[in-house]
Amino acid sequence: MAGFRSLARQVRDPRGDLALRRYSLRKCLERFAPYGHRATWDHLCARHGIDPEDREPDPVRLLRALDELEEARAVWLAYEAGFAERRRREKHAGLRRPGAFDDWHRRTWGGHGVARCTDPGVHPTEPLAEVLRRLIAALGSGPGSACPVCAGTGIEWRQERGEEPWAGPVCTGCGIAVPQPALTDRTLARARLPRHRRPAAAAAA
Repeated sequence: MAGFRSLARQVRDPRGDLALRRYSLRKCLERFAPYGHRATWDHLCARHGIDPEDREPDPVRLLRALDELEEARAVWLAYEAGFAERRRREKHAGLRRPGAFDDWHRRTWGGHGVARCTDPGVHPTEPLAEVLRRLIAALGSGPGSACPVCAGTGIEWRQERGEEPWAGPVCTGCGIAVPQPALTDRTLARARLPRHRRPAAAAAA
């Protein structure tokens, strides 16, 4: 099975068939897709003017989409390296039991779905790398009462019962599934309430 870098080389190969180069970019999303496969593809197409159904897109647009994906992947790999080093130090110091933050990280190891968008058509408009930087910064600074990506306070609890059952807080503004360690207990409790019972966002902050 080809890895991300091998697939990226196929996307960049000017001698390659355009349909194959597009296919290789889609395969890259099986290795790294911060919003999930469909939402990340929708995001890249929207930002770089690619028709999602075009089998032979403009190669310049295709390469720009790959550049954005690679930049985001570099941000995530650097974060994972730092995370692994921190855990080594903690284990050496006798801290063997991981906390809630580490539980979240294990579920997103590799960066696939790290900023999962439950609706593939609703996702942040900023570059992927910027979204990941904001998310990583927020997770390092402690829980808050707003979305770490768009600063929106509309957070609600959602459940999916598809092939991969999932439940958690979702930002109604940018559409990402917000990591629970990034939110205060009060914000999480408010998100779980039925919409008609939620207090005003300002009062719950």
